[in-house]
Amino acid sequence: MKLKTGIGIDVHRLEIGLDLWIGGIKIKSNKGCVAHSDGDVLLHAICDALLGAAGLPDIGHHFPDTSQEYKGIDSKVLLKKTVALIEAKGFAVSNIDCVVCLQQPKLKDYIYDIKSCIAEIANISVEDVSVKATTTELLGFEGREEGVSAYATTLLYKL
Repeated sequence: MKLKTGIGIDVHRLEIGLDLWIGGIKIKSNKGCVAHSDGDVLLHAICDALLGAAGLPDIGHHFPDTSQEYKGIDSKVLLKKTVALIEAKGFAVSNIDCVVCLQQPKLKDYIYDIKSCIAEIANISVEDVSVKATTTELLGFEGREEGVSAYATTLLYKL
C-alpha cells in the first residue's frame, strides 16, 4: 500500500469584533481571524497538509485570496473541495493530527466537536483525528493574543 504524509501550517491575525472559527466550529470569543475567507486557521492547515501529501499545489493556489468566489467562504467548503481533490488523485485520508496555538480562549470544551466536524468532512472516524490546543505561555504573537496558528500532519493511502 502506498502511503504519503503531508504537513500544513496557517497563521491569522486576531481582531476584536470578528467571528472565531476553528476546525469548522464557531468559538465563543471577542476576537476572530482577519482573513479573506472565514479565517479558520485549523482547516486551512489541514487543507495544506492534505494537498501536500497528494503532491498538489497549496491552498492559495486552489482557493486564492484574490478571488471573490472565496470571499467570506466557509472553510468547511474548502476542506470538502480539498478532500475531493485528493480523492480524484486516488488517495484517501488515513488520519489527521493537528495542534492549535492560541492563548485565549481555551479550546478544551470544543475539541470533540472540532474532531467530529473534521472527521465527517474527511470521511474518516473521529478516532482518526487528533486535535490538540496549546498556549504559548504568553510568548510571541499568540501569547500576546494578536494571532493564532495551527499545524497539521496527515497520512494518505492510495486507493
